[in-house]
This record gives sequence, structure tokens and C-alpha cells, in this order.
Amino acid sequence: MSSPSTRPTPATAPDVSPPRRHPVVLFDLDGTLIDSLELLVGAMQHAFDSREGPRPTVEQWVATIGRPLMWQFGQYATGEDDLQQLVRTYRAFQYEHHDRLTRTFDGIPALIERLRTAGHPLGVVTSKADHLANRSLAYVGLAPSFDVVVGADRTTKHKPDPDPLWFALAALDDRPDRTVYIGDSPFDVMAGNAAGTVTIGVTWGAATHHQLLEASPTHVVSSVGELDTLLAKLGSTLAT
Repeated sequence: MSSPSTRPTPATAPDVSPPRRHPVVLFDLDGTLIDSLELLVGAMQHAFDSREGPRPTVEQWVATIGRPLMWQFGQYATGEDDLQQLVRTYRAFQYEHHDRLTRTFDGIPALIERLRTAGHPLGVVTSKADHLANRSLAYVGLAPSFDVVVGADRTTKHKPDPDPLWFALAALDDRPDRTVYIGDSPFDVMAGNAAGTVTIGVTWGAATHHQLLEASPTHVVSSVGELDTLLAKLGSTLAT
């Protein structure tokens, strides 16, 4: 008599469940990945120095970093011609001094490499113009690591509106509830909250810890190492 066929027991049966997907990690650019505050402030001062008229203090300007450039200058321009001239002068300064005044924050390249190696979909969502954002990422060597870059040219609404984040997630074919958005500005936090993502405010950029807390982020971190640890924890809780 033939012996009964051998069937795998539950302990030895192959796992046919789909692999868990790593959550999406989206970053702001200036003040989060790259240290460009001196460039941004220098370009602003150069633009306003080029003409007579209303101008912000450095503190007032820094408080609006994270909004589109046209919006920032629009608060002080005396008309459309003045607005366009301010923007042109600002961008000319940025083009000339970009490489000298653009660098990553310490620890960021290693963090991005770890996330990429682990399998996280990665993106950048910034209020910077697309070509400038891509130039900055290429210059610091981070461009190949990101699956999507959404700049101010991609959407008609901008942070703190959630549209730029939703645009990025549509490109990645993923969901807000599986996504972390990281930024240094209250506008980043507000956009992420409105989009339905986990939000992480970082204190090494333009905003203070208190300013970030007023926007109600899910988390606030004060170092890249702390961010790395938090993302490792969120990677397991948000994976599906």
C-alpha cells in the first residue's frame, strides 16, 4: 500500500502573502535636505537693494520661506513690473552663487541612502521652481535617489495647500496614510496634515521649535540622527 502523500504543515507551508511595502517618504528641500539659508537671504537682500520701495526684514522673509517666491515678493511689490523685476534679480543672484552657498546638512546623504536601500519610495515636494530644485539636488548628488520631484511649476496651488503632496503621491501611485512628509516650515506641516500624511517638523531649518509646534506636526525632531531613528520606527508601523 502506498504511503499517504506528504502535505506541508502550517509551520512549513510557503508564505504566499504579498510582501509588505515600505512607506513613502517625502521631503521638503531648502532647510530640510539642503542648507541654503544664506543663499536665500542673500538673494532677497540683493533683489530689494536693487530698487526703492517696501521691503521685509530678514526675520519677516525667513518666516515666509516655504511659500512660492512669487507669493513672497508679492507681499512687497508695488505692481506687476516691480514684482517681475524683483524675481529676476533674485534668481540672477541665485544662479551666480548657487554652488558656493548650497550644501546638504550633515547626515542627510547617509539617511537618504539608507532609505533608498531599504526600499522606500522617495520624493521631494518644494515650493522652489522645478529647474532650480533639480539643479540643487543634482549639485549635492541626491538627484538619482528620488523617484519624484514636485516643484512650484507642477501645481496651481502650493503649500500649505495639500495639492503638491497629492501630485507626488499620484506619480508614485501611493496613499497619504502610508506617507511621511518631512519639512522645516510650518507650511510643510500644514500641507502634510491637510494631505493626510504623517508630518515631521525638523528644527535645523528656518522655523523654530515653537513655530513648528503651532502647526501641529505629528512629530518634531532636532537632529538627522533622531529623524533616522523615528523613520525606522514609522517604517514598520506604516508598512502595508
